[in-house]
Amino acid sequence: MSASGVTVFRGERVVTPEGTRAAAVVVRDGRIEGIHATVDVPRDAQVVELGRDALLPGIVDSHAHINEPGRTDWEGFATATAAAAAGGITTVVDMPLNSIPATTSLAALRTKAEAASGQCAIDYGLWGGVIPGNAHELQAMVDAGAPGFKCFLVHSGVDEFPAATREVLDAAMPILAKAGVPLLVHAELTDHEPPFAGDVRAYASYLASRPAAWEVDAIRMMIDLCRKHRGPVHIVHLSAADALDDIAKAKAEGLPFTVETCPHYLTFTAEEIEAGATHFKCAPPIREAANRERLWDAVKSGLIDLVVSDHSPCTPALKKLEAGDFSGAWGGIAGLQLSVSAVWTGMRAHGLGLDALVDRMAHRTAKLAGLSGRKGAIRPGLDADFVVFAPEARFKVAPEDIRHRHRLTPYAGRELEGRVMRTYLRGQRIFDATEGLTGPRIGQWLPRG
Repeated sequence: MSASGVTVFRGERVVTPEGTRAAAVVVRDGRIEGIHATVDVPRDAQVVELGRDALLPGIVDSHAHINEPGRTDWEGFATATAAAAAGGITTVVDMPLNSIPATTSLAALRTKAEAASGQCAIDYGLWGGVIPGNAHELQAMVDAGAPGFKCFLVHSGVDEFPAATREVLDAAMPILAKAGVPLLVHAELTDHEPPFAGDVRAYASYLASRPAAWEVDAIRMMIDLCRKHRGPVHIVHLSAADALDDIAKAKAEGLPFTVETCPHYLTFTAEEIEAGATHFKCAPPIREAANRERLWDAVKSGLIDLVVSDHSPCTPALKKLEAGDFSGAWGGIAGLQLSVSAVWTGMRAHGLGLDALVDRMAHRTAKLAGLSGRKGAIRPGLDADFVVFAPEARFKVAPEDIRHRHRLTPYAGRELEGRVMRTYLRGQRIFDATEGLTGPRIGQWLPRG
């Protein structure tokens, strides 16, 4: 830091809400003070020269499972936020499961906040959860800082977080609508989950066990409930492109209805998943190549609002790789550190630029989490959260470079484009590609409001 307490980030490709341009971004006391021409630098300022590397706002990942407390052997705040920092993510919003206790009460929200305190390399928020019987807890959790609430329409995979029926949602949604916070929905719906049929090592067997119709039916129900209660509804991790027509109609109707997808649905295809490769298992499942291209069309058009990691790791044993058993393996993709590069690789291939990357992974995610007043853009008054990004750089994912608690990921060995060179949180450098994590863990809980 200079004697004046001012730092200037100067480069040829600064991605701002007004477009990508050469600029000097002035930072004072952790906030962006101004954006100027490259020659207009305050006297006595420390200057960080970016050259041809791009300067992006810190990425906001509004969907990750950090699992602490209770399942910290799966992941934890220390390891997850270190991986996030290495991947250019400066704010993460943690899902209310698979921690124990699940974040479905005011007491549990406070327990999770205490568990995270002092451990985090980046800033973080904490979603609440809607389950049967907790409607009386929701307003208190909003008042304590929960920016919104997640529910499942099918079994979540953990018994602490049971599925919400339509009756449960009819009780919860008026409370959330009045508070102005979104309901985030795992949108798969079925009258019964049939027994797993076919070869347990065959990915086709798993794919057939969770058909696209489950997502379509769930989304239709949520559109109906959104229309009834008029509160914001957000569909998490869309994998089925067959639901896009219904989503488009809901938006055209003016309903407060948004949707996300994830890097793994935009990167991998069912056809390439080999027998027994259970590290590709997630729910909803990765679908066929034609489905993936329809998702990309919706990302390009903006019909899909945002892209988030849905980082959902577990211990390697729970993936049952030795048996290659898709029927019994935990469903979740580990990819927090790699999500930005994975999405950028696909965006370049589909003709999208850095402005789209920032819009889908920083601006809109910050808005969903109620953080637009602090995060998600390079704009005066916001936190000086930055990613120094080399868009043309290519690298092969090496397991030894992964900072998640466990290194098992379907991205291992894959070549990606776009390398995170440095990450800054409120003006302080927290990650360097050559040095690793730098400085103390200064991440803060960002309660809503």
